[in-house]
Parts: sequence; structure tokens; C-alpha cells
Amino acid sequence: MNQKNVFGEPIEACCSNPLTGYFRDGFCHTSEYDRGSHTVCAIISEEFLVFSQSRGNDLTTPRPEFDFLGLEAGQSWCLCAGRWLEAHEAGFAPKVHLQRTNSEALNIVPMALLKQYAADLN
Repeated sequence: MNQKNVFGEPIEACCSNPLTGYFRDGFCHTSEYDRGSHTVCAIISEEFLVFSQSRGNDLTTPRPEFDFLGLEAGQSWCLCAGRWLEAHEAGFAPKVHLQRTNSEALNIVPMALLKQYAADLN
């Protein structure tokens, strides 16, 4: 896939352990079939995990039938852009890797907002 990050550069891998992404290829790649837009590469925080669970998306419980071991704080994961924005509005948005975040996220989350949470800007 030739997808770009939010800077218009080749997107970098988000995480391979656990293997993340809509396609489970380690990247925040997307397609028209990715209705959730799993495009924001976030550094998962405990606060976000609790918030996500309160919204009905338990990311901590292993789901072996989906090869999902559950997430822990500190791991990187491709989040749905809309869920990340919802977490921001509630005060629980995790930090993000901009070099690893798909440019498609900008259709939902403004770049200025992502930059406020950037873990990879000098």
C-alpha cells in the first residue's frame, strides 16, 4: 500500500507487537471497507482504556478468536479517528505518533489538534 502519513510522507509502521491496523499489518492503513477509519497511531494510556471500555469497546480483554491479546498502557495501536476525537472531547485522548498516523485521519481530526498530542515532534 502506498498510503501517506499526516505530513504527506510514506506512513511508518505503528506497531507489530501487538499487530495493529485494520488489516493487521502493523500500519494504520485504511480502505473504503474500514468504516471506523483505524488511522490514528496512538500510545495507549490507562485512562483511554477505561474511557474506551465505558463506550462499549473493551480493548483490554484478550479475544483469542480474533488473535487479539488485549492492550496494555504504553502499547501503540491504530485507533478509529472518531473514537480518538471523542476521547479528546472527554479529556482522555492518548498521545499520537504523527509519522505513523494515516493522512485519512485528517478527514476527521484537524492537524492542529493532532499536533497537540504528538509524541514525535521535536
